[in-house]
Amino acid sequence: MGILIGSIVGMSTALIAGVAPLEGFGVLVPPILALAVGMHDGLRETSFSDYRDMSRETFILSVLLALGLFPVLVTSEALALTVFPLACMPWIALISGLLSHRREGWRDTRPPRLLVLSAVLLFASMLFLTVDEEIGSGRLTPRIVPVLQFVGILGLAVAAVPAATFLLGRVAIAWLQPRLRVYGRLADYLRIMWVPIGGFAIGYLMIIVLFAGFYGMLERFSPGAFADATVGIKEWIFFAFYTGLAQDYATIAPVSDSARVLVGTHLILSAAWVVVLFAAVMSFIGPKLEQIARRHAEEES
Repeated sequence: MGILIGSIVGMSTALIAGVAPLEGFGVLVPPILALAVGMHDGLRETSFSDYRDMSRETFILSVLLALGLFPVLVTSEALALTVFPLACMPWIALISGLLSHRREGWRDTRPPRLLVLSAVLLFASMLFLTVDEEIGSGRLTPRIVPVLQFVGILGLAVAAVPAATFLLGRVAIAWLQPRLRVYGRLADYLRIMWVPIGGFAIGYLMIIVLFAGFYGMLERFSPGAFADATVGIKEWIFFAFYTGLAQDYATIAPVSDSARVLVGTHLILSAAWVVVLFAAVMSFIGPKLEQIARRHAEEES
């Protein structure tokens, strides 16, 4: 489940980082961090019970998020944004705790003062910097009413968006968790299947290397058997790999009859290897798979 959460958050971060402008990327960090905290809080085994647990987990996830953003930010010469997930930690922890403190098993009735103070200071700093930038760029008039309206809208967005993503992450992982428990049983099956899988991979690789040598040798002694075949061993290996998958290669193509016969032989041998080995493996591990299935059925009953 930890790998799943990290993968979902990582994919979301990578997608957003690929389309969002760098100067506006900091606004997207709080929702991403809130999503990660919500997904972790939704796990039945690790549901948090007080603000201390929530703050600790938010800090850990903010550090991981900062480390994940570090390579992109280094290449973009924006190292200041690397620590922004850490700065958002009190705000996200406070919002997450307020959304969780009414559920059963929650021990704290009020958030710690230090957490509230840190979150308020962060919120005020974000508002001040944003308003100052908007006024400096001329997009906002320096008058009390427009500024108050802008602050209200921005404050609502800064509070509502992380809250929504936190709840979304918690609901999503709570829905996914019971449906993904079946993958926990894969370890029993993989223990008896890794040897046949490794044997299949080794045999398939040997076929690829063997026919890569045949293709290169045919072109060497019969120039023109393949189109655009002035290549080295690496290209012949790639050509043999794609041929075994019945896929056309980008540059090399059989031209002569001997080359077409050789490609056809390769396709037949590759397909035969898959079929024959699959039948042999199933006849060998079939009884063991049935024993594992019976054991799981007995555990459920």
